[in-house]
Amino acid sequence: MEKKNKNSKKPTYSKFSQQELPAWKPILSPGWVIATFLTIGAVFIPIGLLALAASDSVVEIIDRYDDGCVPDDFSKNAQSFIQNPNTKKTCIRTLKVPKKMVAPIFVYYELENFYQNHRRYVKSRSDKQLRDPDDEDETKSCYPEANTADDKPIVPCGLIAWSLFNDTYKLSTKNKAITIDKKGIAWKSDIKAKFGSDVYPKNFQKGKLIGGAKLDEKKPLSEQEDLIVWMRTAALPRFRKLYGKINTDIEAHETIKVEVENNYNTYKFSGRKKLVLSTTTWIGGKNDFVGVVYVSLGAICIFMAVNFILLYVFRPRRLGDPSYLSWNRNPIG
Repeated sequence: MEKKNKNSKKPTYSKFSQQELPAWKPILSPGWVIATFLTIGAVFIPIGLLALAASDSVVEIIDRYDDGCVPDDFSKNAQSFIQNPNTKKTCIRTLKVPKKMVAPIFVYYELENFYQNHRRYVKSRSDKQLRDPDDEDETKSCYPEANTADDKPIVPCGLIAWSLFNDTYKLSTKNKAITIDKKGIAWKSDIKAKFGSDVYPKNFQKGKLIGGAKLDEKKPLSEQEDLIVWMRTAALPRFRKLYGKINTDIEAHETIKVEVENNYNTYKFSGRKKLVLSTTTWIGGKNDFVGVVYVSLGAICIFMAVNFILLYVFRPRRLGDPSYLSWNRNPIG
């Protein structure tokens, strides 16, 4: 007498394991397909038009100043100008407001040809050191900006912090200064989780080669939001980072005077610098991509629906009998 195999891996029969549970098995008839395409088109096109209208209502002023803020004497050697501590870096720019800008107005700096996503650059930081003062010696991953010449740890260490953007902007209109609010520009999650409230800068930008801005050693890293914004590295070589917010309206056709401190050396790698003032809407800043995608997809669906209607009218095909489908047939036996 044969013994039953007790170690069989055959699952216990159930409708779930054999995929026999009731399921919706639609038949894609011409009517269903045409109705689906028409519905998608009817929904997507209005959404796309709303997104385009919202993007068009954003007031955005962009001013590239890296070339214009170099004196004519240094036009052929801008790098020597930016590296010379005796040259005056202050530059005056004027911006014309095309339409009324309703607060909050966001002030950005935009960099091009700057690869923050480079592997060695991204890895050159110490998250432990940024969070806990007891881990200030955790600088192994921060090469080459890890320790000073006398082997004291740099806080914050690494190339990302070392290259902190240090151009500054002062705005005014009608000889009245425009206040730029620097609070609340960083992600709250970064402030609470990534930067310690009891971690203070030490030995930062005190080497022979200065990378960018300096930090206030009396303020903890969690309060230095310019650094926090900069430390969230960008994925593309062209990016914007938030510099501050203006909480007052600026009327149309006003002239904004901008006093730029042109300190950041983008000339060495043929980078470009821009100042951006922008309002926002429910969709965010000025960006036509979402609207164009929705309108394009909606138009394609309408086009396909019209083609299917014409084919169905002029060259129809007889549909098969759904009763012959496998799930509609009675099982044998």
